[in-house]
Amino acid sequence: MNTQDEIKYQEALKRVKKIKGFYTHAIVYVFVNIMIVFLNVKNLDPGESYFQFKNFMTAFFWGIGLVAHGLSVFVPNWIMGQNWEERKIKEFMEKEKANKWE
Repeated sequence: MNTQDEIKYQEALKRVKKIKGFYTHAIVYVFVNIMIVFLNVKNLDPGESYFQFKNFMTAFFWGIGLVAHGLSVFVPNWIMGQNWEERKIKEFMEKEKANKWE
């Protein structure tokens, strides 16, 4: 493979790892919250409703983190623009080069 193909391959590999990380996060989120529901239902007093905020705090706040993770994986160009990372790297390299010669 030539250099350009290798760069594209590494970028694709990085993207796949990010997506895989998100899916792993989502699966763990679902299983842990199902387990929490079963534990909470088991400890309810007779006649007590399960639908209370305290029973959903973990799912709610962890869900916010999961949404943020999903946005960072699937919508990075929406916030920073297309090729933001590459532009920023070039900017830092140019600044470093300029400082080196001063």
